[in-house]
Amino acid sequence: MAKALRSSKFTLSAEAVIADYRLAYSSRRASVIGRAEVLRGNATFGIFGDGKEIANIAMAKVFRPGDWRAGYYRDQTFMWATRMSNVREFFAQLYGNASTDAEPASGGRQMGNHFATRFLDDSGAFMRSVDMPNSSADVSNVAGWMPRLVGLAYASRLYRHNPQLKEAAEGFSVNGNEVAFGTIGDAATSEGMFWEAINAAGVLQVPMAMSVWDDGYGISVPITAETTKASISDVLRGFAPDDRPGIDIYVVRGWDYLTLIETYATAIEKVRREQKPALIHVTEMTQPQGHSTSGSHERYKSKERLKFENEYDCVGRMRDWIIESGVASEAQLEGWEAADKEAVEAARDLAWEAFQAPIRAERDRAVAILRRIDMPEVAEITSSLDEAHKVTRALVMSSASRALHRLRGLETPARSELAEFVAGYRRENDERYNSFLYSSSAESPLQVPVVPPVYSDSSPTVDGRQVLVRNFDANFARDPRIFVIGEDVGKLGDVNLVFEGLQAKHGELRLTDTGIREATILGQAIGAAMRGLRPICDIQYLDYFLYALEVASDDLATLHWRTVGGQKAPVVIRTKGHRLVGIWHSGSPMSVLLNALQGIYVAVPRNMTQAAGFYNTLFQGDNPGIVIEVLNGYRLKERVPDNVGAFTVPLGVPEVLREGTDATVVTYGACCAIALDAAQSLDELGVSCEVIDVQTLNPFDVNHMLARSVEKTRALICVDEDVPGGASAFMLQRILEVQQAWWHLDAAPRTLAASPNRPAYGPDGDYFSKPNRESIVEAVYEVVRERQPWRFPALDS
Repeated sequence: MAKALRSSKFTLSAEAVIADYRLAYSSRRASVIGRAEVLRGNATFGIFGDGKEIANIAMAKVFRPGDWRAGYYRDQTFMWATRMSNVREFFAQLYGNASTDAEPASGGRQMGNHFATRFLDDSGAFMRSVDMPNSSADVSNVAGWMPRLVGLAYASRLYRHNPQLKEAAEGFSVNGNEVAFGTIGDAATSEGMFWEAINAAGVLQVPMAMSVWDDGYGISVPITAETTKASISDVLRGFAPDDRPGIDIYVVRGWDYLTLIETYATAIEKVRREQKPALIHVTEMTQPQGHSTSGSHERYKSKERLKFENEYDCVGRMRDWIIESGVASEAQLEGWEAADKEAVEAARDLAWEAFQAPIRAERDRAVAILRRIDMPEVAEITSSLDEAHKVTRALVMSSASRALHRLRGLETPARSELAEFVAGYRRENDERYNSFLYSSSAESPLQVPVVPPVYSDSSPTVDGRQVLVRNFDANFARDPRIFVIGEDVGKLGDVNLVFEGLQAKHGELRLTDTGIREATILGQAIGAAMRGLRPICDIQYLDYFLYALEVASDDLATLHWRTVGGQKAPVVIRTKGHRLVGIWHSGSPMSVLLNALQGIYVAVPRNMTQAAGFYNTLFQGDNPGIVIEVLNGYRLKERVPDNVGAFTVPLGVPEVLREGTDATVVTYGACCAIALDAAQSLDELGVSCEVIDVQTLNPFDVNHMLARSVEKTRALICVDEDVPGGASAFMLQRILEVQQAWWHLDAAPRTLAASPNRPAYGPDGDYFSKPNRESIVEAVYEVVRERQPWRFPALDS
C-alpha cells in the first residue's frame, strides 16, 4: 500500500482510505439490495443514500461524541461511519421490525433511513449525551427538521455562555463544545423552514454545520426550477460574514474525497471553536437509483445527465483514484468488494429472519388454536394463514378475527380459546405500535403531586398578569434550566407584560427576544429540550401558532411515539387566545390543536392563577404541553397565592364552578365567566345550572367527573368558542361515547359554539359571532324545557 496521505488538516493512512472505500461500497450495495427487497415485496417502500456516500464519510470524520445530528433520509453512510447505526439495523427498519433491539431508531414505526439514537434509558430518564454520538429523530416532511436543528445548536450556546447552567450541564454539555450537524437536499432548501432556520442561525451565531446535498433534482424537478441561480450557496452569499457576524459558506464537489475531508475539517474546527454557523454546499452529487422505489429517474433525466451521473458517481470516482494513486490495486479492491457484498447480503438475511421469526411463532400459536376448530370455513382460513410465505401481524390478526366471527353464537372451549387469543393479540400489538404517545415515566406531568394554592389575609389582589409575573419569577429563580424565547418577551416583558422586569433580573439568556419566526422559535425550544434544558416557547397569539403548527404536529407531538420512548423534548408552549378584538387576535381553533397535537397536552385555563398552576405542573413533568391563556383576562383582578411558583393544577381534572340540578354546562377558558353569568340569569328563570370548567382538553377528564354530573342533571350542553363541530363536539364525543353519559340523558345533548366565520372587529362582532350570556341562557333553557314544556314556557313567544 502507498504511504500515508497528508494535508494541512489531516493525515490519512492507506488503511483508513481503504476502510472508507469499503464502507462506501457496502452502503451502496445496501441501497441496491434494499431497492430489490422492495421490488420483491419484502419491504413496502425504500429511500436510500446512494450517491451521497463519500460526503457522508467526510462529515463523519469530524463528528464527535456529544455532537448532534438533525438530517434526513440520505445519511445512512454517515450513520454507519459514526456507529449510530449499522447495515443490519438498516434492513430491520426497511422491513419494519417492531423490536427496538433490532431497530432501535423507531421500532418499525418509521420508514427506512429515518434515523434516531436513543438518549433516554428504560425509565425515560436522560442518558449522558456528551459520551455518545447523537441523532435527533428524523421526520419525512421536507425541511421539517431544520427548526429543531437550530435548537440543538442553541443549547450549546446557552451551556457555554450562561454560568447559571454549570451544574445543569453535567452529562449534557462540555462548555458548549458540541456541534449540531444538519443535512438537507438542495431542492428542500426552497422550503420556508430552511430559510427561517438559516436566518435564525445567522442571527443567533450558534454552532450549526449545515450540509446541502446537491444532486441537481428535487424528485423530478431540476434545480433550475427550484433555486434562484440554480445554486443555494450563490443565493446565500449575502449571509457570508463581512464586518458583521454571518454564516461561513463552503462549496465542494461530492465526489472529491480528499477535498471533502479537508473542507469538513476546516469548517467544523471553526464552528466548534468560535460557535459560528457554517453551510457546506456539496455539489455534483448523483442519485444512481433515483429518488425512491416509487419511480424511475430515467423518465425525467436526460441522457447527458445520466451519463454525468455515471461518470461522476462518488464511489466509482473514489475507486478509480485509489487505483491511480497506488493505494490499492484493482484486484485487491475486487476481493474486498466481493467480501463486502457477501457481508451486506448476510446482514440482510439475518435482518429478515429476525423480522419474520417472532411473527411466524405468533402465526403458529394462532394456527394451533384454529386447527382445533372443526368447521370448513375456519379450515380454509387456517390453511391460508399457515401457508403464507411472508407473514405479517395484520394477517395473523385478520385471520384469527375472521375465524372468530364465523363462530359467533357458539359457546365452546375452542371459541373461548380463540377469543382469548384475539383479545390478547390485539393488546400486544396496541402496545407494540401505539405506545409512548405520551410520557409514561415517573416524571410524567400526570404524576406531579397536586399542591393547592394557599391564601392568607395578606395575599394581595392584583391584575391577573401579575400572578404570572410572580409565578415565572419564582420558577426562573428555582430552576436555571428554564428560559423563555419569543417575540417581545425580553426588554418589553411580553406585549401583555407577564414577564415585566424579569429580563433585567434574570438576564438576557433567560428571557430572550427573537425575530418574528414562530416555526423556529418552537424548533429552538425542541432542540434545547432534547439537550436537557426546560424552554418556554412563547407564541405571541394563538392565531399565529399556525405558523408553528407543522413543527408542533409532525416533530414535537410525535417525537416520543416515533422513537418508542427513546427521545423526548419537554417543551412548554405559552400562548394566548380566545377573546380580544379582530379576526386575528380572537382565535380559538382548539379542534385544530386537538387533532394535530396528539402527544402534546393542551391546557385551557380560565384565569391566570389556573395558568400559573399548569405551568408549575408542566415544568416538573417531561411531556410537552401548551397553555392557552385568556387574552382579555390579564387586567382582571386575582389574588396572588402565598405559594406562588409552587402550587400546581392537575391535568385532566375538571372543576365544578357552580353546582346545579337541571342541566350541566361544560366549557373552558373565557367562556367560563360567561357561563357563570348565564347561570345567574337562569336562576331567575327557575333553572338550576351546573357549570364545569374542563381545564384541560388533553388529557380530558381522566376520572369521568362529567358523566357523574350528567347523571345528576340528566341534561348536557357543551359550550366553547371554536367553530361548530370543533372542540364542543370533541367534548361531547368524550362525554357521551367514552364516558357513556348518553345513558343518563333525558333530552338531546347540545353544543353551542362560535359561528363558522372569524369574529368581526369590535365588541359587537364578538357578541354576535361567539357564545354570549343570552345565547347560553337560551340553549340551556330549551334543553330543560324539552323535558318539562308545561313548566317552562317558550322564551321567544
